[in-house]
Amino acid sequence: MALDSFADLIEPFARRGVDLGLGRLQAALAELGHPERRFAAVQVAGTNGKGSISTLVHQSLLAAGIQAGLYTSPHLVSWTERIRPGAEPIEPEVLRRHLLTARASAETHGLTPFELVTAAAFLAFAEAGCPLVVLEVGLGGRLDATTCHPAREVIGFASVGLDHREFLGPDLASIAGEKAGVLQGGSVAVSGPQAPAVAAVLEAAAAAAGAELRWRPPLARQADGRLMIGDAWGDCGLAGAVQAVNGAVALGMLEALTERGWVIPMAAVREGFAAARWPGRLQQLQRHGVPLLLDGAHNPPAAEALRRELAEQPDRHGLDPGPRCWVIGMLANKEGPAILETLLAPGDRAWIVPVPDHSCWSRATLVEAAPALAPQLMEAAELQAGIAAAHSAAGGRRVIVAGSLYLIGGLLAASE
Repeated sequence: MALDSFADLIEPFARRGVDLGLGRLQAALAELGHPERRFAAVQVAGTNGKGSISTLVHQSLLAAGIQAGLYTSPHLVSWTERIRPGAEPIEPEVLRRHLLTARASAETHGLTPFELVTAAAFLAFAEAGCPLVVLEVGLGGRLDATTCHPAREVIGFASVGLDHREFLGPDLASIAGEKAGVLQGGSVAVSGPQAPAVAAVLEAAAAAAGAELRWRPPLARQADGRLMIGDAWGDCGLAGAVQAVNGAVALGMLEALTERGWVIPMAAVREGFAAARWPGRLQQLQRHGVPLLLDGAHNPPAAEALRRELAEQPDRHGLDPGPRCWVIGMLANKEGPAILETLLAPGDRAWIVPVPDHSCWSRATLVEAAPALAPQLMEAAELQAGIAAAHSAAGGRRVIVAGSLYLIGGLLAASE
């Protein structure tokens, strides 16, 4: 059965594109009876790791017997992935019903697609009776639609890096300021290590807002990926050394919720960490007999994390030593040359492919911007052709697909 694209309900609002602000959605939510006031929420902001932290918290709450909701973005295959009023994604017919409910108010107030889907998510969580919802910030924080929830008493900060500079500002301090805008008086915020410029902004913003900022060191981590959770080692269902940092933030948020009366035993936390899954990040799969490793790596900090992970633990990700073959598609608004310069080791080769329905970097534009990359770059007309060419050049070894979550989503959708 074909997936419901919800295009008839969402695309009419696409003309607004990205337009940050709270007023439009706040007005629409008031007309809809303020569904956002019918559940408590925690919020996760940052650049890289938001989704991992969110799912670690969500799975731990579920393991503790709390019917928690989860709201994330972007999705890889279906809009339903973004909204979980419990353990499973929202049913397509239920999401369609809530989008229809929100449509009139969305038209009246000129909502963006993200604001419309956020309104539908809030309606879904309220209807399902979720007592607590984990909200992943979509873009920035201060003016993000998720910040329309009025009482986010616990906030997590994932790693803050350079991304979306066209919306958030030219440097780390500016970007951190937008993300720190989620802080509220009386809230507890938890962060792992940050760059000095980011840490200074978060400290100042917390003091100005009257929030408590708690710094957490990375969790101890074993070579097999197990993390020290509380006073015992536990499995983590999410791959990569970076989960030691993400896990520390998630654990700190859960501890803060416990202080506020939520019953979350440490055994449930360990169960939740083990159950966590987040597709498209260090994900291994076979497609038409081709072994693949998928990772979004859509900005320079994410590219650095991927390169470091592959250098330190190639065996865990099914990679052999030596030069590697990549298939990479990157949106035109991303820092394409910087991402490639980070990802590609000497001797590596990359097939540059388009991301369907998006403006993208091509081989020609990349070579123009970074001529030194030319010998390592090839071009393919579409993703499958790129995978076939890379697989042939790799001699059957694993091919890495990276650069855009939209590219990864298209691949996973085609694999359904």
